[in-house]
Amino acid sequence: MGIPRLRAYSGPAILSYGFRPFFFLGALHAGLSVMLWLPMYAGELDAHSAFVPVDWHVHEMLFGYLPAIATGFLLTAIPNWTGRLPVQGPPLLALVILWIAGRAAVFFSANIGWEAAAVIDVAFLLAVTAAAAREIVVGRNWRNLKVLLPLAVLACANGAFHVEAHLQGTSDISRRL
Repeated sequence: MGIPRLRAYSGPAILSYGFRPFFFLGALHAGLSVMLWLPMYAGELDAHSAFVPVDWHVHEMLFGYLPAIATGFLLTAIPNWTGRLPVQGPPLLALVILWIAGRAAVFFSANIGWEAAAVIDVAFLLAVTAAAAREIVVGRNWRNLKVLLPLAVLACANGAFHVEAHLQGTSDISRRL
């Protein structure tokens, strides 16, 4: 649609556009996840996760890394599509904290319980879906409503992953959603 109006923003630069914290944290998380997963898989690092090591790794790539990168993209692209101002400052920080809380909850899910971990983890995708929906609807950019479907499917698959891993001991079906 057009470039959004500019609003004076005097906070930290990392919170001025969605791609800044989420691309950085997503890339950092991807590298750290592999470095943690290898000793977890070899049995040399005690995982505090309710997931078996392979499921933890799959989960963090599908529902940790991927949503971080997708969120960074969407929070940067949607203002260009709608002409609205970007999500920045405290609202962006809240999303970042929710994403980090989800990563910590999954890692320590054996300690806090799988239900609490699932709620915290899925809450991030639901919050991003709600924020994207709000911006698209308020900006009357109806043709881009379709980007909400993959986010909603990802949130459902994430919840199913948690439930299946708890009930079956591993997650074979929901990782294929």
